[in-house]
Amino acid sequence: MSQDYSGFSLTRRNQTDNTSINNAADISVIVIYFLVVLGVGIWAMVRTNRATVGGFFLAGRSMVWWPIGASLFASNIGSGHFVGLAGTAAASGLAIGGFEWNALIIVVILGWLFVPIYIKAGVVTMPEYLKKRFGGQRIRIYLSVLSLFLYIFTKISADMFSGAIFINQALGLNIYLAVIFLLLITALYTVTGGLAAVIYTDTLQTFIMVVGSFILMGYAFNEVGGYQNFQELYMHAVPSAITNISASCYEPRPDSFHIFRNAITGDLPWPGLVFGLTIQATWYWCTDQVIVQRCLSGKNLSHVKAGCILCGYLKLLPMFLMVFPGMISRILYTNEVACVEPAECEKYCDTSVGCTNIAYPKLVVALMPNGLRGLMLSVMLASLMSSLTSIFNSASTLFTMDIYTKIHRSASERELMIAGRVFILVLIAVSIAWIPVVQNAQSGQLFDYIQSITSYLTPPIAAVFMLAIFCKRVNESGAFYGLIIGLAIGLSRMIAEFAYGTGSCVTPSKCPTIICGVHYLYFSIILFVVSCIIILGVSLMTKPIADKHLYRLCWSLRNRTEEREDLELEDWVNNQQDSNQMDQHEPEEEPGLCKKAVMCFCGLEQNRVVELSKEEQAKLQEKLTDTTEVPLWRNIVNANALILLCVAVFCHGFFA
Repeated sequence: MSQDYSGFSLTRRNQTDNTSINNAADISVIVIYFLVVLGVGIWAMVRTNRATVGGFFLAGRSMVWWPIGASLFASNIGSGHFVGLAGTAAASGLAIGGFEWNALIIVVILGWLFVPIYIKAGVVTMPEYLKKRFGGQRIRIYLSVLSLFLYIFTKISADMFSGAIFINQALGLNIYLAVIFLLLITALYTVTGGLAAVIYTDTLQTFIMVVGSFILMGYAFNEVGGYQNFQELYMHAVPSAITNISASCYEPRPDSFHIFRNAITGDLPWPGLVFGLTIQATWYWCTDQVIVQRCLSGKNLSHVKAGCILCGYLKLLPMFLMVFPGMISRILYTNEVACVEPAECEKYCDTSVGCTNIAYPKLVVALMPNGLRGLMLSVMLASLMSSLTSIFNSASTLFTMDIYTKIHRSASERELMIAGRVFILVLIAVSIAWIPVVQNAQSGQLFDYIQSITSYLTPPIAAVFMLAIFCKRVNESGAFYGLIIGLAIGLSRMIAEFAYGTGSCVTPSKCPTIICGVHYLYFSIILFVVSCIIILGVSLMTKPIADKHLYRLCWSLRNRTEEREDLELEDWVNNQQDSNQMDQHEPEEEPGLCKKAVMCFCGLEQNRVVELSKEEQAKLQEKLTDTTEVPLWRNIVNANALILLCVAVFCHGFFA
């Protein structure tokens, strides 16, 4: 009897696992969801050209504002947000929501300052922009490789792990089996569909995510009796198994309902949240391939700006749809979600550092009725798949355009398409191998793990892009040494933290205070300032780049119409036309039915390319780099941007 009693929570969890997703209503909802997503993906595949670089990687630059905004949001909000945001909120309160609201300001900077330069530059990838801006190969290759590592460390592995946590709670599947199941589905339409399929399915995923999350939020607040009760109950949500552990490890923080916290003692100090986070957000929203690629697919600049505004309004929601429900989960399932005793945590979630990561999945599995539970599992799968497909497509773009073209300079467009798709499979394998590290980092708080890695590695990149666009005096030597020295400083902190272990409140890390004592958001500010000083210092001591090489590549020269002299020629040019001319002299062997079907499915059909004259090519290029706007729509998006910034200030002030 005592054994049954002491294992009550575990028994309850197992019962939930066995009865959670095994009824007709839940299964039907999940099946319908997958059929609809598959249908949207196939529709997008059929109606777009996936056999060219522009079609596969930039959706032919034909997207309007609402799919761009929805895709920006869906690409950003992965299952790592549902699991990570809710988990950190359960542990320490609503300050983590400030990470989401910071984006309301940064997306305006993206649409109004950064994207116009990228469009005028006529680039497909962010390393390609730096190559045009600075010349040389080393910065482009460095940024491509570092971006791919960041995708593995902070995005793919974290999203796969969080999605697997949810499936483990709902279906009882082994975590690695769940990951493989998810990847098979996700890779399928990323490999086959290209960016257009990803953006249209993202739009569908966004709708499902928002609707499902609102329903769960309603159930959660109903369970605790409204917002007033929620505030009182959260402050008393203390687990029963605490033995001799310090009260600060299991009692809710006194400042749990404040975004801005003490600059020294706060777990998320307000200067770090205002300045350090803005540096990371600038890297993510304004220079990261995953985000910028969506903006580059826009029909024109007004559509891009409107998409950024839509994304900004959608980013208001995570505080209410993920942060508050995560805190409510701690109230309803205190012993499991807020456990501090390592043996207890091991029992509930198979890791000893804490179980806050199960806060959102636990709420879904235990609270939602049949049918709606299936919808919420679909929501989690939607968020996971939308972010993973975005990352896979963008990582594939980086590898193909910035690395593979160096290995094989004479590659045909068809070869690049195949290389990009094969690389996705390699990326998946490496990401799976990194999952155990994610599982035990940062006291088991997934979102803190993601943000800390970002703080150690990305400030030098943000510094280079900001100075590249807004300071024309910066040159290649300054940018390169700023990146390399900044990376060395960031890696020294990151490697030390992983070597000593991040620890937990119960068993703190033995990492020396001089290395790990500085909060990661403060470290981000220091690293950014040091990188800027190095970049500017080295640039001023070396030869400047002449203006004729910088037309339309930096802010002060953005409206110059003279022809730019590129510092270096392109590594890869489309030699499809040459191969077509050669093929005219050689009889082409008709492929078999099976090969034809596979090629059609992957968008690699051998279509004859229509040859364009030099005038037609120039006209097409002019259209792709055009940033003119209709005055009416320009005024409308500008007014909406001001409203969005006012909303951002109000939200921060209300919860400050």
